[in-house]
Amino acid sequence: MPKFLMNRWQNLHTIFSYILFFALIIVLFIYEWMIAIVALAIGIVLLLLSIRADKTFHKDLHDYVMTLSHRVKKAGNEVIHELPIGMILYDEEKKIEWHNPYIAQMLGKESVIGESLLEFFPTLVEEQENKEVEIFINEQHYQILKKDDERLIYFTNITDFKNLSMKHEQEKLVMGIIMMDNVDEATQGMDDKTRSLVLAQIISELTEWSNQFGFYMRRISSDKFLMIMNQKVLQSLEGSRFEILDTVRDMTADLKIPLTLSIGISSGVENVIELGSIMQTSLDIALGRGGDQAAVKAGGNLTFYGGRSNAVEKGTRVRARVISHALRELIRDSNNVMIMGHVYPDLDSIGAAIGLLKAARLSDKKGYIVLEDVNPSIQSLMDEIEDHEILKDSFISPEQALQLIDNHTLVCVVDAHKASMVPEPKLLQISQRIFVVDHHRRSEEFINDATLVYIEHYASSTCELVTEILQYFHDKISLDKLEATAMLAGIVVDTKSFSLRTGARTFEAASFLRRNGANSSTVQRMLKEDLQEYLQQIEIIKNAKIVYDHIAIAVGKPNHKNSQLIIAKVADTLLNMTDVMASLVISERPDGKVGLSARSLGEVNVQILMERMGGGGHFSNAGAQVEGNVEEVSERLEQVLSEVIKEEGLLK
Repeated sequence: MPKFLMNRWQNLHTIFSYILFFALIIVLFIYEWMIAIVALAIGIVLLLLSIRADKTFHKDLHDYVMTLSHRVKKAGNEVIHELPIGMILYDEEKKIEWHNPYIAQMLGKESVIGESLLEFFPTLVEEQENKEVEIFINEQHYQILKKDDERLIYFTNITDFKNLSMKHEQEKLVMGIIMMDNVDEATQGMDDKTRSLVLAQIISELTEWSNQFGFYMRRISSDKFLMIMNQKVLQSLEGSRFEILDTVRDMTADLKIPLTLSIGISSGVENVIELGSIMQTSLDIALGRGGDQAAVKAGGNLTFYGGRSNAVEKGTRVRARVISHALRELIRDSNNVMIMGHVYPDLDSIGAAIGLLKAARLSDKKGYIVLEDVNPSIQSLMDEIEDHEILKDSFISPEQALQLIDNHTLVCVVDAHKASMVPEPKLLQISQRIFVVDHHRRSEEFINDATLVYIEHYASSTCELVTEILQYFHDKISLDKLEATAMLAGIVVDTKSFSLRTGARTFEAASFLRRNGANSSTVQRMLKEDLQEYLQQIEIIKNAKIVYDHIAIAVGKPNHKNSQLIIAKVADTLLNMTDVMASLVISERPDGKVGLSARSLGEVNVQILMERMGGGGHFSNAGAQVEGNVEEVSERLEQVLSEVIKEEGLLK
């Protein structure tokens, strides 16, 4: 215990003792006054000594307090000067009044007192109070905490933390898989020696590519390779935009072999099992979009690179036969069948639905086609169906479908693969059995819980795919005249009368439909245009312009509303113009949105454009519906077009 505290304790005891002492003296004065006088004298002497001791105590206490305050002040000053945190005090005019030595060291100046905060920290002045922000000064990262009430700012150097965090991010595991597209079809007819030489040349390019960027690659099957790398390597690959895709495509093109690569990559996930699953999903998406591209899924973001070549038609129909048999078993095990296309259906969507309705009837199952509204593009076909005894009763509304569906209902989605595009997404949630058939390139949004999926991006139309399924569905299948005509109409519309995206299998499907009674005259009557609608198309075409020498852009007048069908027809018309490789049309729609339609002859991948605009579609046939007005959408489209041409090389 300090000396002055001990003295204090002793003084308290002394005072108490003196009180008792003087009380006794008073008693003595009553009985023995001589003894009382002597005792009083002694008491006075002791009292004077006590007062002196008390003064000494207060002096010691004062000296101790002063010494302690000095030590605390000195320690505080040393802490402020030596603390690895910067501190700035500023006045009401945002001028620096005081700072500790750390700030001078941070800014590389002896002193910045009297200087304006705006001069050194222009963005910091506007920051909110108690909000931590980061700034970069002299190659160092600092975290800032601003106290407006005290006009005080703290600076903490977090460079080491940022570097460590960056290193951690760059070293995260990334997995990928490379697949050589259509190897069997591309090398069909080659002898073993030539096939081996071609594959060896591709593998050599892949090995050189992996060595160049420093990642591990291992062949896991005849046409697949496993990739293991870190995030830093992935960033380098994305920076090069996966140039290996162009290298292999150009190399095999010189050899007259249409062989390309598809790459699926996953990152941003700690669990290795989940990483591998996402990797396979990414590859499936790349293949579903036509191949010749890389799909990189990082966390919740999916990015595509490549996709500059159109899909190559497969020469074999093995998959169509397998899908047909699997669909037959699904229908037989189901209570009934619900079929729906996309919102605002076209002839391809309705034709494919009618084809699957035939499959349901062949299996003695009740089938329904879910249709919300009849639009002008299918009005002629629906007029024909009104006179058909069987088909007219097969169309139901989404509300009726919800009443008829159960867990054992097979829901078939045709000409679409997004839940958001169907007229009643709840049907997909109720049913445990889903079949998807589509010819569009697969997008990030997909009906993942589908039981059976048949997506072939090379196909001209969904009607072509359904026609092939029906050929293997029953040994002696025969179609009704209207059924065959509806499916043929779907093929004719999507191929623009067999002029686009038409392969040998397209004509084979059309021949099968013709043999079953499809009437081409009825198809042409369904496709006849209304004069008033044609004049509306002309109004949009009058505003067309050519950009980048080969791309036509037409923008409808503000407040002039046109249906999506008219917008699409304008895009088709512009594609017939001389030197036009692609057409882009923008116009307001009756529902208040702005509709976009994009077409190409195969030299331009318009799907990439429409995806960046919020839509999607096919390599040479895509579209979108967005919010806003035509001027804003037009400016945005031209900006996206410029970016894609610069990044992807949109024009070959």
